[in-house]
Amino acid sequence: MTKRVKFDFEIYFTNGGGIKGEDFRLDIAGDDIADRELADYLVQDMRLLMVGETKILNKEIISEPHKRKPFNADKAMSLFVDLSHTIEHGLVTYKGLPAPIVCDYLSREDSKKFYDEGAQFQIGKIEMVTNTGTYIDCPFHRFEHGKDLSEVALEAFADLPAVVIRVPYTQTLAVTVDHVKNYEIRNRAVLIHTGWGDAHWNTEKYYENHPFVTKEAAEYLRDCNVKLVGIDSHNIDDTRGKSRPVHTTLLGAEILIVEHLCNLSLLPDDDFTFSAVPPKFKGVGTFPVRAMAKLKAINQ
Repeated sequence: MTKRVKFDFEIYFTNGGGIKGEDFRLDIAGDDIADRELADYLVQDMRLLMVGETKILNKEIISEPHKRKPFNADKAMSLFVDLSHTIEHGLVTYKGLPAPIVCDYLSREDSKKFYDEGAQFQIGKIEMVTNTGTYIDCPFHRFEHGKDLSEVALEAFADLPAVVIRVPYTQTLAVTVDHVKNYEIRNRAVLIHTGWGDAHWNTEKYYENHPFVTKEAAEYLRDCNVKLVGIDSHNIDDTRGKSRPVHTTLLGAEILIVEHLCNLSLLPDDDFTFSAVPPKFKGVGTFPVRAMAKLKAINQ
């Protein structure tokens, strides 16, 4: 690694004052670094507070041996791992349910009729069932008088201490009690990584003969007082039958369910937090979420 960046900088503080530097040099991991990324790293590396406007000036990439452990902006700043599938027009999440319609309500071209030149914008329109993409189930989804999305406390959706339990679909489709034992799961979000979604998402194979959690395993998780259970599969229940014992067991105990996760292979087994926050809808028991894991910072 022989690339370094030489630059001047100006940093101004929101409570007044600022600092400047000339011919500052830092190691970088690649061949270039964006100004904003460089400013973020500089602020982090110097442990500055109350930072407002930042300016990077006279930036130059030079070939020079690294003076210390190289800065990797991706590793240093990537505290979040996105665990959600992208929702797009025509996506089939659950076979038999309609795909979402994503379109313009007001297009940029049509907006020209109402606004001055340069003020055009787009207003989108989405029509979809609530079981679309990566989504969360709350008690109202299964029980008429259960809590809907507006009644579940925000802390039930966000920053939950989490653990990943890995049960590869290539070995078994049924996640049993034995698979979920011997983990620290009390008061945690339990994310079951089968690899099914990463291998088969948005294909015909995804919808049939998928991994699932058994009734007995769900009862064990309930009795261990877990906060949430997620899976990277088509359904947390076995859809080959007409009963849904896992939904009944978990939602009956106000344990939230997240289905159709992805990227669980990127997570450590534990020591991270999980969030899956939906809009605050009344009378709705399921809705897409931007599920994510928050990891501890690698470069501090």
